[in-house]
Amino acid sequence: MDNEMIEGVVYSIVFANPDNGYTVLRLETNDGVSTAAGFMPGVSVGERLLLKGVWTTHQQYGEQFKTQSFEMKPPTGVDEIYRYLASGAIKNIGPAKARDIVNKFGGNSLSVIENEPELLSSVKGISMKSALLISEGYKRQAGLRRLIDFFAKYSITPLIATRVYKDYGDESIEVIIDNPYIIAADSYGADFSEADAIALELGFESDSPERVSAAVIFELMHNLDNGHTFIPRAKLINATKQLIGVGVDAVEDSLEALNECGDVVIETIAGEEGCYLRHMYDAETYAAMRLSDMARMRKAPDNLDNIIRGIERRQNITYAKLQVSALEIAAMSSVMALTGGPGTGKTTTIRGILMLYDELGLKTSLCAPTGRAAKRLSETCKRDAATIHRMLGATLGEEGVHIFDHDENNPLGADVIIVDESSMVDILLMQALLAAMKRGSRLIMVGDADQLPSVGPGNVFADVIKSGCVPTVSLTEIFRQSEDSGIVICAHDVNNGTVPEMVGKYRDIFFMKRLSEQQLAETVVELYGQRLPENMGIDHSQIQVLTPTRKMAAGTVALNDLLRDKVNPSHPQKKEKQWGEYLYRVTDKVMQNRNNYDIMWRSIDGGSNGTGVFNGDIGTIKNIDHDSETVSVVFDDKVITYLFEQLPELEPAYALTVHKSQGSEYRAVILAMASGIPQLLTRSLLYTAMTRAKELLVIVGSMDVMSKMVENNRRQKRYSGLSARLQV
Repeated sequence: MDNEMIEGVVYSIVFANPDNGYTVLRLETNDGVSTAAGFMPGVSVGERLLLKGVWTTHQQYGEQFKTQSFEMKPPTGVDEIYRYLASGAIKNIGPAKARDIVNKFGGNSLSVIENEPELLSSVKGISMKSALLISEGYKRQAGLRRLIDFFAKYSITPLIATRVYKDYGDESIEVIIDNPYIIAADSYGADFSEADAIALELGFESDSPERVSAAVIFELMHNLDNGHTFIPRAKLINATKQLIGVGVDAVEDSLEALNECGDVVIETIAGEEGCYLRHMYDAETYAAMRLSDMARMRKAPDNLDNIIRGIERRQNITYAKLQVSALEIAAMSSVMALTGGPGTGKTTTIRGILMLYDELGLKTSLCAPTGRAAKRLSETCKRDAATIHRMLGATLGEEGVHIFDHDENNPLGADVIIVDESSMVDILLMQALLAAMKRGSRLIMVGDADQLPSVGPGNVFADVIKSGCVPTVSLTEIFRQSEDSGIVICAHDVNNGTVPEMVGKYRDIFFMKRLSEQQLAETVVELYGQRLPENMGIDHSQIQVLTPTRKMAAGTVALNDLLRDKVNPSHPQKKEKQWGEYLYRVTDKVMQNRNNYDIMWRSIDGGSNGTGVFNGDIGTIKNIDHDSETVSVVFDDKVITYLFEQLPELEPAYALTVHKSQGSEYRAVILAMASGIPQLLTRSLLYTAMTRAKELLVIVGSMDVMSKMVENNRRQKRYSGLSARLQV
């Protein structure tokens, strides 16, 4: 759709989010009153706006203007000025004072407020102090308007303008002109390319120190998404040189300057001259220091053998040799790692460790990186468990930065922390967890080291095990109750580099050969929508489709559309909402894709209320209300209402990538094993996907692809110094 422009005066504000500037308003134009929505921070009734965007047709309310950018113009004329002042846009002015001001100063009212505030004191009821406060409030708004207009020329969103203005106030434009690259900082959220476009238009040289330094920081930030805590100096210099087309000397000079001021730390680690962002260096060195200190603290309790024998009697089992070793280390050491694949007795061992700590009089807290993993841990151990973020009392501060209630100054009360699914914990979260643990407390890290690493930077669990510094128990024996499980046997085959034999051999794992992606996708839809529910009595809510990729015919984007159309087709009476790349429909299966600690929920029965929904939580859309612009989602026994602009926190969940499924377990899994890039077709990804299934696994695709995945044991190299630091 081609962009259009409309101009008018704000008639009313329907909704305004003060945190991100998302606004729904009614705009009075020459053609009547229209509804406009978009990111328009600081807009007030009575202001004249020039909006750029597209017209869209709302299924219930007709045409609406979706604003992509806008310009704010001061009100003109007595009526517009009065409406603006009477709206409450400026603190200390209401309708009565607005009328008095306009009656006295007419069309010059805003000029008086901004430039001659002392004259306002001649208006009845306005003291000199109040006049100055009114002027200060108006100047703030005028300054933000000027910054928004300045950024609009470069297509920079008003949201970024709001963040910059909060820090620099009326000096914002001068600060940006002096160094446009500051807006590429995490706290403001602009892309490097956006800042670069402003700088080059303002006349910055292509090899200016400001530009080269910003490019170095950008490369380091970008590579956090690839899991690296640092980048080798030579690679960083080469990447920066290619990004902005400058010489090596310019990058070297900027890198040294960044190192000198402390924004970047350069240190030889793991055989590399590593370049760290300061906060990543601090996280890694802190985690290494705390873990090393804990690893040196060992003390065996009296009568340990008798305690373990007593726990065996109460559980009515006999522990395997490695399980006994795990309990012994848990009793003696302040930190340990417990790893093992499916069916090797991790859960039984955790239960035994919990009973051990109860016997020793230690208070234990259970946690996991995601909500689903924490719920599963709670169910298997019959104890309360929380997400790590929830346990630490996390809130989401400005610009998405986590603020933790528990830290070194306010430590957790637990004597022991047991973390499940530890392979999902990145270095920043590990730093926060260790900082919140009181001195002398213990840490038990549990997980499967052969699964995919954390989405965030670092390779914490694998590094801890690799270091040899932390006592580690690797459970390898498959117990009798799991010996008949095809899922367990085949997953271990894959992990050992053997292509599993599945055809006709097991009752809980099946392979369906489909050579084309179109056939593969059709079979997945048939299995999900018809065959498993009808033939095996497994409800849709208990089936999860997994795939290595988002793209192509068998990726999550395409499969989610096909699966929705199969089990939840469009209907005139079924409400929908399109937002960004996703369509949301009532009764859709959706997943929360980030932790939100502040969003309110209510129990389905209305008996209780609370806050918080977590990354990985899966729910069902109950209602879409276009009047209030909200979407209600049911998660287990609670209901959460999202504003439309919060919809990016939700994504369709009929099909998920394997990475998104980490930490979760499903009654049945359909794995769409399509071809793709080698980085995705790995042994660890296949192993992770298979171990998500609890009772039934159906793999659809090509045996050639499976063979390639089993053979491809190359893990993407992550530059991390934790293992090396632990070995010092």
